[in-house]
Amino acid sequence: MRWRILGLLFLARIGLGFQFQTVASVGDDLVVAFGLDYAGIGFLIGLFMAPGLFLAIPAGYWGRFVSDRIMVVIGLGALALGGVASSLAAESWAIGMGRIIAGAGFLFTTLYFTKMIADWFEGREIATAMSVLVMSWPFGIAMGQVGHAWLAQVYGWQVPFQVASIYCLLAALAVFLLYRAPHDLPPAKTGSGAALTGQEWRLVLCAAAAWAVFNAAYVTYLSFGPKVLEDLGQTAIAAAGIISIGSWVMILSGALCGQIVDRFGGRNAVLTVCIGGAIVSLLLLSEPGAGFGASLLFGLIGMAPAGVIMAMSGQALRPQVRAFGMGIFFTVYYAIMLVTPPAAGAILDATGSAHGSILLAIILFASVIPLAMMFHHFKTAPNVGFEKKV
Repeated sequence: MRWRILGLLFLARIGLGFQFQTVASVGDDLVVAFGLDYAGIGFLIGLFMAPGLFLAIPAGYWGRFVSDRIMVVIGLGALALGGVASSLAAESWAIGMGRIIAGAGFLFTTLYFTKMIADWFEGREIATAMSVLVMSWPFGIAMGQVGHAWLAQVYGWQVPFQVASIYCLLAALAVFLLYRAPHDLPPAKTGSGAALTGQEWRLVLCAAAAWAVFNAAYVTYLSFGPKVLEDLGQTAIAAAGIISIGSWVMILSGALCGQIVDRFGGRNAVLTVCIGGAIVSLLLLSEPGAGFGASLLFGLIGMAPAGVIMAMSGQALRPQVRAFGMGIFFTVYYAIMLVTPPAAGAILDATGSAHGSILLAIILFASVIPLAMMFHHFKTAPNVGFEKKV
């Protein structure tokens, strides 16, 4: 049953990446239509993450009173509504408002999709399950990289937003009709009794920071990697297609990486090898003729540990406090994700080259390793003076 649930949530969660990718895919059209610069495009990309900075903790708290299924349905509905609002925009600020609405939906769905999988797979192939789940994000992004660019070129920049919204509505209907919660969850505590221990605070903050910088680096690569290839002579559609290769490949490599860690352990060693591969691939990206190989390496090795990093969130928290703890986790995540795209766009505007933005992605990737090591230290340190996990 848990694998069928994972398949359902994977297909539904594709809509998150599909909707997120809209602005990055039609960015050049928005520059022409609204007179934006690339810092402005980065700001619109980052606005998708803004609601999470303020809503993550309340959303985690509301989970004590509303079922996970309904929270996800509401979130997918908001993603659809935000996409429609952006497609109807006559001014750039209206696109931003649509992104904020969609971003609120992204927060609810991301938080509760993660909780659902942690609930279903706790102690049972959780790294593998999280790897499969988080691969739905690049799957949706890769669909957008290829599909949105073509839709915008043929039908106009508004259509990618509308198509992504239709997908999100269908996903909401599927989750509402088909999702079932596991029967062996311990009862959730309410009130002040459901508190994180000191160890859980340290663990969830490390896990959140690692997940945030990893994703911020990935989004920077997606948003500005095509510009690097365009500077080397590729057309916009060809550059988007080459960059999307990494997202397609990581769907398989991520699941394999999760299996390796579940079966053999060695999470920090695997992370070190994979992050090293990500950095090498980004350095190769600016070499003439190396774009395809760099993107392939990025997907095969660099992005493979996504689920392994996300699994740290489930390992940091007891089931009784998981919804609230995920609120803390995603508050940190959204804070970092909010500021990174505008910073990368500003670097491009200031230098006239996307290489500086890719350097930022390299620095972010490198930050994952010390954060993972800190997580391991806090996880294995004696838990004297704090409530033990159950």
